[in-house]
Amino acid sequence: MRTRLAPIALLAAALSSGCSEPPPAPKPVLAGELAIEAWPLPAMPGSAQPDLSVAPDGRLLLSWVNVQPGRRPAFQFAESRPDGQWDTARTIAVGNSMFVNWADTPHIVATGDRALWAHWLQKSADAPYAYDVMLVRSLDHGMNWSAPRKAHDDDTRTEHGFVSMWAQGNGSLGMVWLDGRHSGAATQAPAQAEHGGKHDNGHGGGAMSLRAAVFDANLRASVETELDAMTCDCCQTDVAATADGAVLAYRDRSEGEIRDIYAARFDGKTWSKPARVHADDWKMPACPVNGPSVAAQGDAVVVAWYTAAGDMPVVKLARSNDGGATFAKSLAVDTGMAVQGRVAVAIDAQQIWTVWLREDAGAQSLWLARHAPDLSKELQRIKLADLQGKGRATGFPKLVLNGVVAHVVWTDVIDGRPVMQGAQLKLR
Repeated sequence: MRTRLAPIALLAAALSSGCSEPPPAPKPVLAGELAIEAWPLPAMPGSAQPDLSVAPDGRLLLSWVNVQPGRRPAFQFAESRPDGQWDTARTIAVGNSMFVNWADTPHIVATGDRALWAHWLQKSADAPYAYDVMLVRSLDHGMNWSAPRKAHDDDTRTEHGFVSMWAQGNGSLGMVWLDGRHSGAATQAPAQAEHGGKHDNGHGGGAMSLRAAVFDANLRASVETELDAMTCDCCQTDVAATADGAVLAYRDRSEGEIRDIYAARFDGKTWSKPARVHADDWKMPACPVNGPSVAAQGDAVVVAWYTAAGDMPVVKLARSNDGGATFAKSLAVDTGMAVQGRVAVAIDAQQIWTVWLREDAGAQSLWLARHAPDLSKELQRIKLADLQGKGRATGFPKLVLNGVVAHVVWTDVIDGRPVMQGAQLKLR
């Protein structure tokens, strides 16, 4: 049984077959003011945790984790070619010691010197949640990679993950991550330490922190900073590039267990003090595993996030006109018990794009909305796909803009196996 796709079943062609013969090019389908085209992906069935980024020269970079029965997990990627097709998929890392989690996605980005950078998570001890962030760099389109280097400077056998990376200048890389060196989280009982379960300050005497660093071409770290000493334990971080530097969005955690979204800015030398994007005042004594997404164009910044303050799930947007220093009043994009969140956002001169997941009566669906740049009105709302998968198995969708085309990738579960799917969206 194949996933049902909306507005019609056209997008089923986006399933990667792994066969040598590519599927026929699908015909575009008009949905409102958008032309939706299936986007065949180079990942084999059994692949999940997609990540998608745009290189400075316009190349698309798609990465994923490929898990086949009886084989070691493999972190793989592919680059788009000028003709729009995918280059041959390549393997970045493989091994049984790789830590694979439905919510903590490895990433790949390119810097202005055409270098590729990638990270993954590697087990550091036998404890259930002891793993490090490993960083590599390639100068030949991923044919060869540098020796892996641990991104953080501690040797604690604790959690390190939920990384965001960005090009810092022409040939350096910026990185932020959640760091458990003060938490002792690896020693938690699995039922408690499981991402999405309850976390507290009692184990190891400390909380999860948020750290950042800049890496040079030799993978040497500088400007390493602890940005926040107490954050949500397992919510994704995200970073976007503004006209004046990087802007970071993440889920904070207060002593009173308020888990709202915060933002901070980096000018290449120092970070601003993190500030709350919006006062949801969501009291949540556990990690929701549902981080924010941030996008920028010039000084315009937009953050999308999930909250359930007052026990009501909501997907929200907020815009900043000063590079993320302050944000205007938030806008509720979708509200109700079916809202799952897992948001992704993008911005261009014409609109703000948002994708998110819903689960109605046990059936998941992927939605997209377009809003005016100032969030004054909704331009369009469509259901991109009906999913066969449920719960955590579908992971987190990804959304990027490349010129006039929006690209969306996500994971479904088809006949019991994860399968990555994709769509391209163009304005008429």
